[in-house]
Amino acid sequence: MKRYGIMGGTFDPIHYGHLVIANEVLSDFNLDKIFFVPTGIPPHKTSEGMTNPYHRYMMTQFATMTHPSFDVCDYEIAKDTVSYTIDTIEYFHNLYPDSKLYFITGTDAVLELPTWKDTEGMLAICTFIAVNRPGYVKENLEEKINQIAIQYHGEIYSIDAPQLKISSTDIRNRIAENRPIKYLLPETVEQYILKNKLYIRRCHD
Repeated sequence: MKRYGIMGGTFDPIHYGHLVIANEVLSDFNLDKIFFVPTGIPPHKTSEGMTNPYHRYMMTQFATMTHPSFDVCDYEIAKDTVSYTIDTIEYFHNLYPDSKLYFITGTDAVLELPTWKDTEGMLAICTFIAVNRPGYVKENLEEKINQIAIQYHGEIYSIDAPQLKISSTDIRNRIAENRPIKYLLPETVEQYILKNKLYIRRCHD
């Protein structure tokens, strides 16, 4: 049975923090491939201020192109409707019906799973991996994650991410302030940002 990871995110821009986490999960869970899925129209936050989906998709392509087990999927950005995670998971489940799916996201997002659309449906066909980012501390974290898994009859694993304190927000801020971003993200992504003059006139959280 093939084992596929799904990693969603705005990737605005994608950086080494995303890539290191993906590579760690790939190894720890012995996955065959990880699909990066740039967010389309998110249900939980406004898309206003987000970079054009095409640019985010292209940056993700450039960032992952040299890794044989990384791929990029345009399922969400190709839609003109709100992108719910259950829809994305069902898309991959239908595409690879005989595979085991893992959805990779942050611990903070996993703790909010009960507020997501069709939580039980997601956990019925996909295992969740909660990535605990550097500096994120939550009391009784494992207990809370286990409670969600039991409540919705699913599997949720928790792992610690490598200690890379890089964020898309910081990178956007640096560009807006004309500060260096080299070594925070792949050079191909940096060149794409410079060529297309992204993030120069705005700075959003």
